[in-house]
Amino acid sequence: MEYMNLGRTGIKVSRICLGCMSFGNDAAWKINDVNHARKLVNKAIDLGINFFDTANVYSLGRSEEITGECLKDYRDRVILATKVYFPMSEGKNDSGLSRRHIMQQIRASLKRLQMEYVDLYQTHRWDYNTPIEETMRALNDLVHLGLVRYIGASSMFAWQFLKSLNTSDRLGLERFASMQNHYNLLYREEEREMIPLCKEEGIALIPWSPLARGFLTGKYKRDETPRTIRYENDKYLSERYFTPEDFDVLDSVISLSKEKDVTPSQIALAWLLNKGVTAPIIGATKEEHIEEAVSAVEIKLGADDMRRLEDGYKSHFIIGHE
Repeated sequence: MEYMNLGRTGIKVSRICLGCMSFGNDAAWKINDVNHARKLVNKAIDLGINFFDTANVYSLGRSEEITGECLKDYRDRVILATKVYFPMSEGKNDSGLSRRHIMQQIRASLKRLQMEYVDLYQTHRWDYNTPIEETMRALNDLVHLGLVRYIGASSMFAWQFLKSLNTSDRLGLERFASMQNHYNLLYREEEREMIPLCKEEGIALIPWSPLARGFLTGKYKRDETPRTIRYENDKYLSERYFTPEDFDVLDSVISLSKEKDVTPSQIALAWLLNKGVTAPIIGATKEEHIEEAVSAVEIKLGADDMRRLEDGYKSHFIIGHE
């Protein structure tokens, strides 16, 4: 396993992050068995992964409960990230990035996680109804209260992220250390503004959906209508992928994977790592998924390989900022 500093912070994270959204109980493809989840977490740690990501909204807290149970014996060895923003109930003030909601949800997350602090606390989306000054002050207070070590953000427009950074600088507050954005071989719109901004500002890139909801594994075939539980219940998968252009890119991934005797998934992850991403966040329901992802860290792609994978890309509508 390789490790990198999380942006300009002093902590080092594994080049692969295990996403824990699959730990929960609100979809047929999720894992509600703690013993099953523990096997995945133990395998990840055995292979050198020290970076884990979840969110309060995943299965309305159940993911945090399972994640905390699996990690409690490893607390000093791991970097744990969670998020806040989405509604946790129907209450008028139980969503967004107001001071009230942030303060309420960090306490709830820590209780579910059975932890005294989280290493990385992330805003899950941009809040159009709360002044950014209020949000950044609240996050700054969490750091100084010792409940959070670092703060990060997830999908938003580049101007919003820059406004957040400028607000921190202007008010002398803690700065976002990371950006968890939507980025993979089939969705590269972030290369226009967000990624150059993050590189200029020393922000870690920890993208979600690095395998395009499983599309880049090669499990779906051109001209075949997918009929899987996840496809039918996953709006990003059903609304976004399966265009002819997407299959053109996938064909290049599969072809290169055969030449290098690796899997399409490993090529897709290696492409991200070769693009300077700190740690793509992978989902896993089997131990072999984790083994496969970790092995991708060792794959080196040359300039011709990278060009070959990228040539078929066509621009897309923005997805993930809502």
